[in-house]
Amino acid sequence: MTEILVSEVGPRDGLQSISRVMPLEAKKRWIAAEAAAGVREIEVGSFVPPSLLPQMADTAELVAFARGIDGLNVVALVPNAKGAARAAEAGVHAMSIPFSMSETHSLKNVRKDHPAMLAEIAAAAAVAREAGIHFAVGLSTAFGCTMEGAVSEDAVVRLAERAVEAGAQELSLSDTTGYADPAQVRRLVRRVRAAVGADRMTTLHLHNTRGLGLANVVAGLEEGITTFDASLGGLGGCPFAPGASGNLVTEDLVLMLNSMGLKTGIDLEKLLEVRAILAEALPGEPLYGFTPDAGPMKDYAQRIAA
Repeated sequence: MTEILVSEVGPRDGLQSISRVMPLEAKKRWIAAEAAAGVREIEVGSFVPPSLLPQMADTAELVAFARGIDGLNVVALVPNAKGAARAAEAGVHAMSIPFSMSETHSLKNVRKDHPAMLAEIAAAAAVAREAGIHFAVGLSTAFGCTMEGAVSEDAVVRLAERAVEAGAQELSLSDTTGYADPAQVRRLVRRVRAAVGADRMTTLHLHNTRGLGLANVVAGLEEGITTFDASLGGLGGCPFAPGASGNLVTEDLVLMLNSMGLKTGIDLEKLLEVRAILAEALPGEPLYGFTPDAGPMKDYAQRIAA
């Protein structure tokens, strides 16, 4: 049975995209409940200045809390080397840095062009290396940009190679704007893997902005991708890319993967119960997903046992 890692990014990518600040204790309950449901990796927050994203001001406290949960890989996003130093001090198991393939988005998101961002990646990689922390680079807007439109696949491959040269141990292709389609996913995964190696190109961060999220997951699975990011209730998007809403819904992704006979280690019924924590802490905030409304299929237990 193929093992697939579902990486929960809601506490970071989900919460950074809404205006309200979720209370710290509610975040802790969310993280603990997902871990109890079998989620093995959670991106608990990001080390950005609180003045820019007050929703992430308690990330160091969340790292300390999450590290106390057995078997949980605790991940945080860092925007630069300074953020990487803060993440290392907090004790994360892994960190990732966004590297936008669209230079327009890069300037808007982290205020750096490509050469400056590559230098920042190298500096952050050095921090991670010294601390013995796994270091990943997210190739954001890899499938298109709401500001630039199409993003050259040749450029994505070239920048992926540069990111590895700068110290990335792992890469993810990120559909920040929800532009990807299955054919494009297959093509770009193949090209990046051919350039940097399958062991470094392992993850897809997909959005469901146009309803193609799960179709794109299947395309990734067919190309050998083994890690997929998702957000409980589909919370989130990118606050610096206009119109980029709709993370993959963790509940729908887990239902599909488990039903396909793939091993996620996640108990769907327990996962569905976690949603109540979000609804209570963020009243009125839209939560998405088909599985929470429809429930699993009647033969779901037989499917996952097959």
